[in-house]
Amino acid sequence: MSVWTLPERFEVGDGTVRWNVLGDGPPLVLLHGTPFSSYIWRDIVPVLARHHRVYIWDMLGFGQSTRTAPDVSLRKQATIFVALLEHWGVSSPRVVAHDVGGAVALRATLLHDVTFESLTLIDAATVSGWGAGGFFQTIHQHPGVFASLPDWASAALIDAKIRSGSHLGLRAEALAAYTGQWAGVEGARAFYRQYAQGGEDDTDELQDRLRLLDIPLHVIWGEDDAWLDLDYARRLVTALPDHTRFSIIDGAGHMVPEDQPGELLRLLDA
Repeated sequence: MSVWTLPERFEVGDGTVRWNVLGDGPPLVLLHGTPFSSYIWRDIVPVLARHHRVYIWDMLGFGQSTRTAPDVSLRKQATIFVALLEHWGVSSPRVVAHDVGGAVALRATLLHDVTFESLTLIDAATVSGWGAGGFFQTIHQHPGVFASLPDWASAALIDAKIRSGSHLGLRAEALAAYTGQWAGVEGARAFYRQYAQGGEDDTDELQDRLRLLDIPLHVIWGEDDAWLDLDYARRLVTALPDHTRFSIIDGAGHMVPEDQPGELLRLLDA
């Protein structure tokens, strides 16, 4: 899609969440992760919308939604997701979630008793260890230090971080879309805020509940994910019920929808 817009608005008290719906058929909801936005789904939405009513939204603090909201934690995003489903009048949707979108989806179904028809987790932050060490934990523990960086340093850091999510390299317009939402002083503060508030505290309480999921589950992973490797993916699959399907996509990093949208569509269709 040449222009990615989310024309609909949902007020959440301390900000506005932007969303859109396309197509007709059984409901399917797509959840993005960080530091991305719903833009990551732009190549697959038109195909999915041929047979589904596809709902997409930018989490609070991301993309076209309010960037300056004080609470952008995964707990908050999950409560917004539950409220959005009610607002849409959607029950038992298929859910496809990427990165921390997986934690948001799991909180909705395991802690808020929302029923899903099925759940697909793509390079998803779920089992313990996703926030340990490296970039995420450093910002989580020292948000003030990063917030004090000059604009040029934040811009370089954000650019490098987003580039590292792709194995094949991002198209120029895609890189601009992802980095653009974090541009300037306000954007950089929003970037650091969602890392500071998005730690494993919001997934710890899910760990003992993962095996209770009794819906069709599919874990899809980029073979060359530099953020959450295949060992992490296998730990996730082990923590889920035995009926969980596991697929590895060759030539894809963490940003599977960018690196291999065709193969991802084939697996989602199956």
